[in-house]
Amino acid sequence: MHTLTVRTERQSQLLDITRLVQEAVAGAAGSAVLVYVPHTTAGVTINEHADPMVARDFETALERIVPSDWPWQHVEEGEENAPTHIRAAFMGPSVVVPLRDDGTMALGTWQGIFFCEFDGPRRRSVYVSVLA
Repeated sequence: MHTLTVRTERQSQLLDITRLVQEAVAGAAGSAVLVYVPHTTAGVTINEHADPMVARDFETALERIVPSDWPWQHVEEGEENAPTHIRAAFMGPSVVVPLRDDGTMALGTWQGIFFCEFDGPRRRSVYVSVLA
């Protein structure tokens, strides 16, 4: 398993980590790569990475779908982050990408892997494992 470290700059932010994942699995033999985020207020997804505005649209859409001003039950002093848990659950904690025979990820032409921050800015971990 490889551990990637990412640093986010905003409360909600999608970071393209495709290159980092590819570097982590370079030369490895296996059928697929698992990308897993061990956080309850962050996630990972696959979507278009050719236009960075797609990531910004995701950030805005999730903030509108799950607004911060609801009467949330999960309220801890200094950690008013209930909506970030819901946003992270929508994105999910993992993705699996098939690997080609040459070890490259079998992503579509426009696809990229995004780390999804909802409670930043923070320093976060992403686990990358090649599956047999």
